[in-house]
Amino acid sequence: MSGVVATMRRTLLSCTSLARNGLIGLAFSWLLPAGTAAAADLAITDALAAWLDLNHQEFAVLATAMALLGFSVVSAILLMRNRTRAASNEAKLRVQINELTAQTDRLSALLFAEPQVLISWPAGDDRPRISGDFSLLLPEGLQQSPQRVLAFGSWLPAESALQMDRAVDALREKGEGFLLNLATSAGRAVEAMGRATGGQAIVRIRELSGVRRDLAEANLRYRTLLAETELLRDFADATPWPIWAKDPQGVLRYANPAYARATEANGVADALQRNLEFLESDQCADMSRALNDNSTYSARLPVVLSGERHTFDVQAMKFQSGSAAIAVDASEVAQLKAALQRMSQAHRRTLDQLSSGVAVFDASRRLAFYNESYRRLWDLDQAFLDSHPDDSSVLDRLRANRKLPEQPDFRAWKAKLHEAYRAVESETYTWFLPDGRAIAVVTTPNLEGGVTYLFDNVTESLDMARRFDGLIRVQRETLDNLTEAVAVFGSNGRAQLFNPAFARMWRLSPDTLREQPHIETVEELCRPLFDDTLTWRALREAITAIENRAQVAQKIERRDGSVLECMTIPLPDGATMLTFQDITDTENVERALRERNEALEAADQMKVDFVHHVSYELRSPLTTIIGFAHFLSDPSTGPLTPKQAEYLDYVTKSTNALLALTNNILDLATIDAGAMKLELGPVNIQKAIEAAAEGIQDRLATDRIALKVDIAPGVGTFTGDERRVVQVLYNLLANAVGFSPHDATVTISARRTDTHVVFAVADSGPGIPPEARDKVFNWFESYSNGSRHRGAGLGLSLVRSFVELHGGEVRFDPEVTRGTTVICEFPLDQAAQRHAAE
Repeated sequence: MSGVVATMRRTLLSCTSLARNGLIGLAFSWLLPAGTAAAADLAITDALAAWLDLNHQEFAVLATAMALLGFSVVSAILLMRNRTRAASNEAKLRVQINELTAQTDRLSALLFAEPQVLISWPAGDDRPRISGDFSLLLPEGLQQSPQRVLAFGSWLPAESALQMDRAVDALREKGEGFLLNLATSAGRAVEAMGRATGGQAIVRIRELSGVRRDLAEANLRYRTLLAETELLRDFADATPWPIWAKDPQGVLRYANPAYARATEANGVADALQRNLEFLESDQCADMSRALNDNSTYSARLPVVLSGERHTFDVQAMKFQSGSAAIAVDASEVAQLKAALQRMSQAHRRTLDQLSSGVAVFDASRRLAFYNESYRRLWDLDQAFLDSHPDDSSVLDRLRANRKLPEQPDFRAWKAKLHEAYRAVESETYTWFLPDGRAIAVVTTPNLEGGVTYLFDNVTESLDMARRFDGLIRVQRETLDNLTEAVAVFGSNGRAQLFNPAFARMWRLSPDTLREQPHIETVEELCRPLFDDTLTWRALREAITAIENRAQVAQKIERRDGSVLECMTIPLPDGATMLTFQDITDTENVERALRERNEALEAADQMKVDFVHHVSYELRSPLTTIIGFAHFLSDPSTGPLTPKQAEYLDYVTKSTNALLALTNNILDLATIDAGAMKLELGPVNIQKAIEAAAEGIQDRLATDRIALKVDIAPGVGTFTGDERRVVQVLYNLLANAVGFSPHDATVTISARRTDTHVVFAVADSGPGIPPEARDKVFNWFESYSNGSRHRGAGLGLSLVRSFVELHGGEVRFDPEVTRGTTVICEFPLDQAAQRHAAE
């Protein structure tokens, strides 16, 4: 029993909680005020709880029933209240609907009192709602449907339809309103107005007529005029040129910022308040007088702004309300005009200096300019040219003077020439005149109209071209017939020219060479005959080098045994000429001659060595013989018979002569070997001559020859090897005595010049033939020429060797026709002697 009671109690508590927190609380909150409903809810809940606490065991089932009954009562009360409120609201809504319907009818009657069409697009809906009189827009005979109204192109011109489409799109997408005055295709004037209101886009189209149309047109003109006025004012304020306006009394009423800056005002208001003038007083007076006489004024005036002089083009106009003016800065234009004039004059002076004839005809075909070369070329009268004749008159005069090419149809020829006035490009002609001259003519159309003629006398140029062509042909034939192989390579390294000998020498195909192969290709083709990499590299670099272009010479020995002499020659145009000459035969002869010369030199050296050796070997026994001969001739050794003395004298003379010959040979060998050294010192000229003369006294006496000594006063001394100088003079005297006949005279002279000491030895013998004079100074060369002289031919060789060692010179006097005169010159310059001795 207790379990059943507990279960009923839990059920009653649940129902109580539901009643409290659910329907009962809701009912009190609707029927009573907020504070009262909360108190009633709390009291009922507490009473039920107390009652349940006291009677929960006995009346559990009754409590459940009571809870259900309370819930039913509350639900009934709520239902009755909702029905009362619904009835009251329905009555109010009916009243409002009736009022809105009446208002809609009134607005619709008012809206459609005149013909118009309304188009609306609710928010978020692309389907428009269209109402109104469609006949206002759609022409008769066209289906009167809303879709036709939306097709603006069906009742508006194309441009107006495009304008309407753009305005409607802007209204629907951005909410931008518009007001357009349009004309339909039927000629009706309509007004289209679009607005966004109440979440809808609405377009109203109505017809304009009567006063509304006039007002619309007036409003449009006003807005247009206002926009133009604002545009003009903005333009005037933005322009850099001063603009101003004055009333009839001359008071400044308007000025733009540029005017204020030009008048150095603090602003436009300051310029208006102070009535500042842009022009000078005299300029303003001139402009006022001109405007009083005429309605316009135009002048180029100088104006000083900020201390600098400017030039302005002033334009002013007079109106009923005053005058307006603008000043445009023309300083740059004036400068450019002056520069253009100077340039034009400079061009005219330049054209006058040209050798080409220049004639400029304007758009009216009259002569506007000519230079002196033009007048001289055609020999035209200056007065005629200064009269500005037309082009046809000039040609007619030239034809009359037979200074134009002979033409079968002169009119057609002249018309073709005058096509230059309508041409775009230049044309070039060559006129062959009856007097034999050739004139190159260039016609150039001018941008401003007219034609410029350029005339050049090309007679000499054509003649030179013909001669040049002939010369080229001659050179080509000459080149083709050369035995030398010639090829010309351009600066790009390609063969530009070759002769047949080049192709034959290197066994190349002429067709291959005509393709202008590169030097590297030619090198590869020639390698089977010659494969020296260094030589080909040198030739390739000489041909392709850009800087330091120089000649390169090479000797090539090919595999076939031939020898070629190669030479690269840089040409002025950047090309390089490559030549090959077959010198095989010359090389073979040269080798043979070189071998023979080497053999002769070796033989000559053997002869010198032999003579030197023999002379050296002979000197020792000769010295011994001479020594014993002197010993035997000494009385202390005992008396000699006359015959013995004679024989001993012969021995002494022979050995002395042989010793002298040996010494001469040794001296020559020493000089030839470069081992001779001079012992330089002061040489007394007079004593040297006396020493040399003393050595030939016995021969002078034997041959009855007189010796004449001629020493110039003040000859003095000079620097040299005294022993060698005496030896030179002795050999000259001995040679002269040997060639002189009996009872003759040998002369030795000495004189001094600024640079030399000159010795001369002259005899009256048969002389030396001119063809033998160059040979007598060689070793063992002796010419008796019918005289009694017999020698080894070493005396003059020693003379030349010793004099040249001193830096001097030995020569024959060419003016002597009888006998022989030998001249020896010893330099006074010690440095020259020292250098020669070394």
